[in-house]
Amino acid sequence: MAPQPPPRLVLASASPRRLDLLRQIGIEPDAIEAAQVDETPLKDETPRRLALRLAGEKAARVAERHADSHVLAADTVVAVGRRVLPKAEGEAEVRDCLALLSGRAHRVLTGLCVLAPDGRRCQRLVESRLHFKRLTAADIDSYATCGEGVGKAGGYGVQGRAGRFVIDLQGSYSGVVGLPLYEAASLLAGLGYRAP
Repeated sequence: MAPQPPPRLVLASASPRRLDLLRQIGIEPDAIEAAQVDETPLKDETPRRLALRLAGEKAARVAERHADSHVLAADTVVAVGRRVLPKAEGEAEVRDCLALLSGRAHRVLTGLCVLAPDGRRCQRLVESRLHFKRLTAADIDSYATCGEGVGKAGGYGVQGRAGRFVIDLQGSYSGVVGLPLYEAASLLAGLGYRAP
């Protein structure tokens, strides 16, 4: 009897940070494919629901082309109260986000979705809370001009220079970076994926 081929895993994300985090725990996806979905919040949609919905939509979109694989998708939302901060598209948005986060607590919500080849689906939301120090004009200017916050939810990356702004972090550090590792590994294992 021929041995069963190892399970395939597709990471439904173009984020190099998510790939690096998976590799950190010994998981190497067989394929990486970003899903193009409209990330605009629905009317009256809470940040929690937004993160879960987008993760689910991304997983479903990629699974259409990879029916024989486990598909892992994630979406990270930065929120102050019910307000969702944008994925900063330029320096001006980075500045706006940092000005709002200065001296305040905020939440980072990462929705996870894993789809198995047999159609089973598991989702989870991981919430972390961060508190930024009061930022000076020089702090904001230095960070905004370095370019690191562009393309990131909330206009910052905690794993980079913005780490010096964090007074307190409660929750999952890897979740704030973009992929909560304990929860991702647990969902994959629960749906039968075993890393080769």
